[in-house]
Amino acid sequence: MKIFDEIESEVQSYARAFPRVFHKAQGEYLYDTEDNQYLDFLAGAGTLNYGHNNPVFKEKLLDYINNNGITHGLDMHTKAKGEFLEAFNEKILKPRNMDYLVQFTGPTGTNAVEAAMKIARNVTGQQNIVTFTNGFHGVSLGALAATGNSHHRDAAGAALSGVHRMPYDGYLGDGIDTTAYLDKVLSDSSSGINSPAAVMVETVQGEGGINVASFEWLRNLQTVCKKHGLLLIIDDIQAGCGRTGDYFSFEEAGIEPDIITLSKSLGGYGLPFAVVLMKPALDQWKPGEHNGTFRGNNFAFVTAKAAIDHFWSDGDFSAEVKNKGQYVSRRLADIVKNYGEGNFTARGRGMFQGINCVNGELAGAITQRAFKSGLIIETSGADDQVVKFLCPLTISDENLKKGIDIVEQAIKEVCAKETPIPEEVDYFEEPQSASA
Repeated sequence: MKIFDEIESEVQSYARAFPRVFHKAQGEYLYDTEDNQYLDFLAGAGTLNYGHNNPVFKEKLLDYINNNGITHGLDMHTKAKGEFLEAFNEKILKPRNMDYLVQFTGPTGTNAVEAAMKIARNVTGQQNIVTFTNGFHGVSLGALAATGNSHHRDAAGAALSGVHRMPYDGYLGDGIDTTAYLDKVLSDSSSGINSPAAVMVETVQGEGGINVASFEWLRNLQTVCKKHGLLLIIDDIQAGCGRTGDYFSFEEAGIEPDIITLSKSLGGYGLPFAVVLMKPALDQWKPGEHNGTFRGNNFAFVTAKAAIDHFWSDGDFSAEVKNKGQYVSRRLADIVKNYGEGNFTARGRGMFQGINCVNGELAGAITQRAFKSGLIIETSGADDQVVKFLCPLTISDENLKKGIDIVEQAIKEVCAKETPIPEEVDYFEEPQSASA
């Protein structure tokens, strides 16, 4: 359609990587206007954990609309909001012994990050936030200051301040605990680091290249925060809502953040929705001090509740996601083994994994070739060097295998290798020698 070239801004990005006009979607499939079918391993950049047009959510949403349910409610009390809060409290927070209050912010992740940073600054009286190399927290100015990627930072048009950048886990190499460095600079009055308000971190850096913080590093980070009186903010916008297997990506680490940000798949259906969870003592806002016209998206409340009721009422879905994640890990490990030769490494956790390539050109060639074979998959990282697997968590085993097969074939063709993985390997059946 010519209209896109005629009047749409040059800022578009995904449209360049996937130059088709899409018009319908279901589950893990997207369809273009010529009825070509594509497996979706992008999933709205993590917004569609439950797939496109999930039929359970669709039914609830259509019923709500047909009954003239409230669409937009600012921050007024509505039945839809109340029912979401009850489901979230009873099925997400209470089973995990989590005592948090919920703040509804504007509908995107960057809105939640801005609110979280303001909470930390207002409560502590300190101005700066500690953030990490390769972190991505959004592109509004406060969140952008906390973001490491120069491509996004250079577009700000203004000075970005209010943060101290520290090395993420593994940034300085294996065996170096960068939380010890953070502890050192916070302990040294001559380090040039004033007492910050908080530390903000992703447990898995999605846009930064699927960099994974170890559980030990996260626990050490929490210890440093407590030692120096800093609030710990977990940005769980992309890694949360089940992407790593648990509802929250930090659960297995056993830490207890002071503030948590959620968005993306929180709404379930792809509807814009973001919240900040905070410890009750931190809720020191004055009425209306942080607001947003679209913080009352009642359609998203309806589908978010449906997602919790359908997928998070017990542990079955979590176990299913973890099993799929183990399958992905085994597949990627063998792809690296068979086609690596120094070009590839596997990384990630749960259903949040990727193949790190030697450069962005190689990763781009792989994803472009995969697209020609009917797979939508993106790259991430500072140089777009990581092929990023972000398919819906609800994907069938058959289509999960098919999608990874397409990537493997693309790698094989790009690298001109002729060493296919044996057909008899059953990656869904974990080998006896594999660790739990």
